[in-house]
Amino acid sequence: MKTPKIIGLTGGIGSGKSTVAQQFELLGVPIYTADNEAKKVMNYPESLTAIKNSFGTTIFDGTILNRQKLANIVFQDPKKLQQLNKIIHPLVEKDFQLWIKNNSLSPFVIKEAAILFESGSDKDCDKIITVTAPLSTRIQRVMQRDKTDYESVLKRINNQWSDEMRTVKSDFVIHNIDLENTINQTITIFKELTN
Repeated sequence: MKTPKIIGLTGGIGSGKSTVAQQFELLGVPIYTADNEAKKVMNYPESLTAIKNSFGTTIFDGTILNRQKLANIVFQDPKKLQQLNKIIHPLVEKDFQLWIKNNSLSPFVIKEAAILFESGSDKDCDKIITVTAPLSTRIQRVMQRDKTDYESVLKRINNQWSDEMRTVKSDFVIHNIDLENTINQTITIFKELTN
């Protein structure tokens, strides 16, 4: 069975990965959003048990995982973040492999992941697209989207690779400053990947 090419789509928080993913989706490309799938995977019984064993019961409200409490822990401590990723990433990877089989007729698919490089998922990609935006723009976007404060956003940004680190290892870079320009860059890349 022919497998589609895997195109990694990444970028720091607030860079506009989802905006670019939506554009590719409009062009008919199947999109796998790793961050959304990770949220689902976190609720698997085996995930919850592993999280409870690693982080204790204080981050649970009864049997329900309190994501905010967990986020407060992992975004303060890179080692704790790694610990969480070790639980979640193998399960997301298994889910992704299944998803690929279901999209085997597409010439290429896009795997959108905030921590594509950090998780080592870049090794499975045929090409990589990084989305960038000025730091101040990214912070503003996330503060508005997540109703959070400047410091919290900066902490999350500092836990991710820098744009420079990502772009060096990418095949394409989309500068997401204004939508029309972003759409044009996306279409150009789509044409190149389709040929």
